[in-house]
Order: sequence, then structure tokens, then C-alpha cells
Amino acid sequence: MKFAVVKFPGSNCDRDMLNAAIKAGGEAEYVDYRETSLEAYDGVLIPGGFSFGDYLRSGAMASVAPITRAIKEAAAAGKPVLGVCNGFQILTEIGLLPGALIFNDTHTFISRNEVLTITNNETAFTSGYEKGEAVTFPVAHGEGHYYCDDETYDTLVENDRIVLTYNDNPNGSRADIAGIVNEAGNVFGLMPHPERALETLLGSDDGLRLFEKMNAWEANHDHIH
Repeated sequence: MKFAVVKFPGSNCDRDMLNAAIKAGGEAEYVDYRETSLEAYDGVLIPGGFSFGDYLRSGAMASVAPITRAIKEAAAAGKPVLGVCNGFQILTEIGLLPGALIFNDTHTFISRNEVLTITNNETAFTSGYEKGEAVTFPVAHGEGHYYCDDETYDTLVENDRIVLTYNDNPNGSRADIAGIVNEAGNVFGLMPHPERALETLLGSDDGLRLFEKMNAWEANHDHIH
């Protein structure tokens, strides 16, 4: 699998994302936000950071960047699209995932390891985990409160699209939601950083399995579906 790591002005987790894809056995390259095609890639990784300085609203300016249409095309083609932290915010802004990420209830930036629960291990991203498994990923965000209306929430629950939840909700997210997938199961957005959880020496290697499953996407996705 060959992954595009999309770089926006202000992205700061792009190297972590590139390293995660490579460590899991894949290939990865940086792709500038001004590019208009992702056809050469098998999957798309949208890293964390502060795209365009988070001016206006997190992810809002990135949502009208030239690369956006190509990301939507990749998603429509069934390719895996992973958005972490600011990447999750961008996925909601461009309409690939429902809901919105708003200011943490504390109105402070939170940076620490969080224990999370894998609530759905039947996605092609999370099939390497046990259902109900506790994992540790770092969080680092100021606008991580996942918000959605009742209708959207009911749809997420009914279709088992809530993949990851906080054990000790740091930001006030509805129903402890930390990560969700789209209806087709190939677009995954989460606020915690699996790409920073690759080495036990640094606190956790729980994120590696996610990237390994992405690298085995075609066989894994066919198995899940």
C-alpha cells in the first residue's frame, strides 16, 4: 500500500504519520495541499496540527484547499482515508464525516496519554483489536469536543459507527466519542494520535496495529465486508 500524507500549512504531525505508515510495512509520501490528484496512492492520511493556523475555525480553511476534491474522490473510490486530530476536524468540515469538533469543555489545550476503548473492532481499521479492548493513545488538542445532533447520534449508534471512546472524557465529547467511521467504513476520523503510539519506550505501541491493518487494506476490507 502506498499512502499520501497530506501536508497543509501548519501541519505538524506529518512526519509521525509518514513514519507510522512505513513502520507498518507500507510506503508513504508527502503530498502538498495544492495538488489536485491522489490517483497514484492507495490510501490517504490527514495528519494533525493547525492547518492554516486554525484561523476562522479548525479545518475550515483546509476544507477549500485544492487537494480536498481529490480526498473526496479517494473516499468515494473506497480507498482508506484516515484523519487524526486536525485531520478529523478536516473530515467533518468537508462532509466525509458527520458532526463537528468544538472547543474542549475546559477551554484549555489538553496534551496527555488517554485510555480509550475499542467499541467496534469490525472495521478494516480496527480488526486487529479486541472489542472492548483498552488502548492508550496520546491526545493533544484544544478543539476536540465531538458534537452532533440527536438524529446524527442515533444514526451513528444504530450503524455501529462509533469506533473509539474515551474512558475519562477529557474534552466533553458527546457519549465519550473519540473516533467514528463513515457509512462505508473506509473513512475514519479520531482525535487521539495512534501515530504517536508506536513504541512502548514512548508510552504505548497500541497504535501500530491500526496502521498494519491499513497496510493490509484490500484483504482486510474484503474480509470485514
